[in-house]
Amino acid sequence: MSTPETAVPTHKPKQIDPRGPRVAAAFTSILLAVTIVVALTGQNVAALILLAVIVVLFALGAAGSPAYPWSLVFTKLIRPRLAPPAQTEDAAPPRFALLVGLIITGIGLIGGLAGIQLAVPIAAGFAFVAAFLNASIGFCLGCEIYGLIVRIRTASSRD
Repeated sequence: MSTPETAVPTHKPKQIDPRGPRVAAAFTSILLAVTIVVALTGQNVAALILLAVIVVLFALGAAGSPAYPWSLVFTKLIRPRLAPPAQTEDAAPPRFALLVGLIITGIGLIGGLAGIQLAVPIAAGFAFVAAFLNASIGFCLGCEIYGLIVRIRTASSRD
């Protein structure tokens, strides 16, 4: 019988279909592109509203909310029409990527609300590049940052 101090953890990371984050990134890319165009055409209030919506969406996704709309679209409308995934992946790296998107767009939103003219299109532009890379070629920049942080933590804990 094992004591609490010697018990082996049985927690298994939540696994997700890796196609889901790519679908979410595609929808996010579209919203970000529209936000950039709207901001650059001088429609500041509309651009702020769009970026605020994106910030909320990133917050829902980063929190792992089942109400995250892109997850719902994927699981209810798209995934049932696809073959099962060849493999699943840990949900933590994509959730971290959403947190990075939240921080970047949140800074842009705060800057835009403070009257900094280019804050919205610049923040939306950075987030767009990351989302588009994920949607188009499956390269998740936030996931790579997550992996780097885990490797650094693991290396430092061995020292």
